[in-house]
Amino acid sequence: MLEPLAAVLAQTGLDALVLVPGANFRRVFGQDFHQMERPLAVIVPRSGEAVAVVPQLEMGSFSAIGFPGRVFSWRDETGYQSAFMDAGAALPHLRAGARIGVEGQRMRVFDLFALQQALPGASFVDIHAAISRIRLHKTPDEIERLRKAIRLSEAALEATLAEVRVGMTETEIEALLLRNLFAQGADGLSFAPIVAAGDNAAKPHAHARHDYQIKPGDALLFDFGGTHQGFSADITRTVFVKQVSDYDRAFYEAVLGANEKGRAVSRPGITASDVDDAVLNVLEHSQFASFCRHKTGHGLGLDVHEAPQIMRGNAQILEPGMVFTIEPGLYREGEAGVRIEDNVVVTETGIECLTSFPRELRLVG
Repeated sequence: MLEPLAAVLAQTGLDALVLVPGANFRRVFGQDFHQMERPLAVIVPRSGEAVAVVPQLEMGSFSAIGFPGRVFSWRDETGYQSAFMDAGAALPHLRAGARIGVEGQRMRVFDLFALQQALPGASFVDIHAAISRIRLHKTPDEIERLRKAIRLSEAALEATLAEVRVGMTETEIEALLLRNLFAQGADGLSFAPIVAAGDNAAKPHAHARHDYQIKPGDALLFDFGGTHQGFSADITRTVFVKQVSDYDRAFYEAVLGANEKGRAVSRPGITASDVDDAVLNVLEHSQFASFCRHKTGHGLGLDVHEAPQIMRGNAQILEPGMVFTIEPGLYREGEAGVRIEDNVVVTETGIECLTSFPRELRLVG
């Protein structure tokens, strides 16, 4: 169970690492826990027995994971620090001079303070990227879970588009999408969905408006995903309401061409930077170059954004089992935006596109 973490410790030369609930925790233990006001932490030393600090109300669930170490539980009325102190006492070699790795993008400040008090003299370093590499290559089972999340998400989008009508608000359409995601079997949301029309679609991370009714000619952008057994779909499609101008059609076709280029060039052996460069070159050599706003994509799995980042300057070589998004976009502030996002997995010879929802320009409403 702890072998992936032992490998990280061997690679980094650290004396221990600490996991808190999140995607890395779920990858190792097969279960996640809520990160609320009650800290839960697992300390894995390079030598000796691992320990865990666990809220008493989570002990039933935590016991089920078969943790191979000592567990120190705590109750709300007594507080968590004494459990951290007991855990620290069980790890006397992690004191002065010890170097301990933590997940810098997940650990809260009060978690860190509790650890510092329990392990005086130890230094804590951010090795989030090194720990997260245990999720870089997806197993066949994990890819199947992604397939399921993507299939149900695409079915939900198709059902939603069939119900869209002129005059609906963005929040009404968002409600339809959410209903359809759960009707198709999603066990959660990858993230709060983006449903944005007209000028709102020009904001890459827009929020649905309750006071804007869609009208003919609007771009209508959906960026969303359901989850299946913890794995996240992340799909974007942009449609137009009733009609589309020649200018907006050309705008859309530029993004579609960039998306097609990204899928065509992706293969094992090239870098994430190579993919981004190929995609952005299509947009930068179009008449819409000034409307580029972001990189091509990101890794996808237990987290909706993880390694590898598909961006210029990232020398990460693509290898079989890596999953990432290809999502070029163009955004005319105050007018319209278009993004087309697919999820792909690297194979031995190229890529397999896990998304199959049509990309051709579509009119709805």
